[in-house]
Amino acid sequence: MSVTHPFPVDTTRFSTGYPIAEVSGGSWMASVVTVKTEKRPAEEDVGSNGKKHRKLLPSLKTKRAPELVLVIGTGISSAVAPQVPALRSWKGLIKALLDAADDFDLLEEEESRRFQKSLQEDKNLVHVAHDLIQKLSPRTDNIRSTFFKDCLYEVFDDLECKMEYAGKHLLRSVLQLMESGALVLTTNFDNLLEIYAAHQGTRLESLDLTDEKKVLEWAQEKRRLSVLHIHGVYTNPSGIVLHPAGYQNVLRNTDVMREIQKLYETKSFLFLGCGRTVEDTTFQALFLEAVKNKSDLEHFMLVRREDVDEFKKLRDNMLDKGIKVISYGNEYADLLEYFDRLANEICYQDMSVNGCGSPNKEDYENQNGFDSQRGLPEDCRS
Repeated sequence: MSVTHPFPVDTTRFSTGYPIAEVSGGSWMASVVTVKTEKRPAEEDVGSNGKKHRKLLPSLKTKRAPELVLVIGTGISSAVAPQVPALRSWKGLIKALLDAADDFDLLEEEESRRFQKSLQEDKNLVHVAHDLIQKLSPRTDNIRSTFFKDCLYEVFDDLECKMEYAGKHLLRSVLQLMESGALVLTTNFDNLLEIYAAHQGTRLESLDLTDEKKVLEWAQEKRRLSVLHIHGVYTNPSGIVLHPAGYQNVLRNTDVMREIQKLYETKSFLFLGCGRTVEDTTFQALFLEAVKNKSDLEHFMLVRREDVDEFKKLRDNMLDKGIKVISYGNEYADLLEYFDRLANEICYQDMSVNGCGSPNKEDYENQNGFDSQRGLPEDCRS
C-alpha cells in the first residue's frame, strides 16, 4: 500500500511533526512493529524527512507564551494561501487592486497606466497603494464611495477555500501560542488567522488603529484573543492605514502609545514571515521610534538561511533593534517543522507551570490532537 500526503506531517499527533510509522511500501502493521522494536531518535535530532533538525535557541524556547508578541508578516499569509498573489507582497496587492479596478472600469486608461508604471519602477509602494486607495474612494459632498471596498472583496474573495494544508499547520501553531497567552499583531490585510481559528472553535477579534480604546486594551493584555492589524483588515476598509496621517490619533494618545511601547521594552517580539517589517513606517512609529536602548532587549526573527552573506548582514543589522535573527532552515518548508516544535515546547512549559503537576510530554501531545480540516466546508477541504 502506498500513501501520499501533501506535507510529511502526521495529523493524528499534536505537534511532533513525526509520523507514527513510515508507510511507503509494505504493510502499515509491519511499520508499527518496527517503531515498537527500534529505538526512536531524539525529537530534536531528526525530522520525519530524515533531515537533522535545527536546534531551538535556548533563550527563545524557554520563553513562556505570555512573554511573547507574535508579529505575522506576508511570508505567513503567502504560505497559507499561495494561490492569492495579493498576499505575497505590497506589489502583489497593488497589482491585484489595479486589476480589480480595471475589471470594474473604475480608472481612466491614463490613470491605470500611471499606476502600472509606478509599480514597474518600484517606487515607494506604500505611497502608491495610498494614492490608489484615494483614487478608488472619491468623495461626493460628504459621501465617500465604496468602490475601494468592492475591489478589496474581489481581491480577497473566498480565502478560506484557498488555505493549504501546510499553511493551516502554521496557523495552528500561532493559535496554540495565542491561547496560551501570546499577543499577535500583523502587517497583513487578510484575516486568515481569524478564519482558521473560527473553524477550530475559537473566536478572534480583528482590531485596527482606528479604535483607540480596543488597541489600548490589547496592549494591556485585556484582549489576548484579538489580532491587531496595524495597517487595517480588508473586512473594514475604513480602518486601513497606509499614510502616517491615518494613525496620528493613536500617536497623539499618550496612554495608548505608552502601553504599546512598553510591550517592546518588556516582552519578546517573535517575527514570523517578516521581510521588512521593522522598516515599515507604521511599525516604527508604534514600537521603535520612542523606545531607547533597544540593543539591550531580546526579540527574535525567524528567517530562511538562503544566502550566507545576506543572512549575516541581516543578523548584524537587527542587533541594534534588539532582534536576534535565527535560521529555521534552508527551505521555506522547514519553517513549519521548526515553528511547530517551538510552539509545543513553549506551551508544554506553560502547562507544566500552570497545570496540576508536570504532565508527560507525549501525553500532552496526544491529548491535543490537531485536525487541520475541522470545521471547514466540504468544498474547501484540501
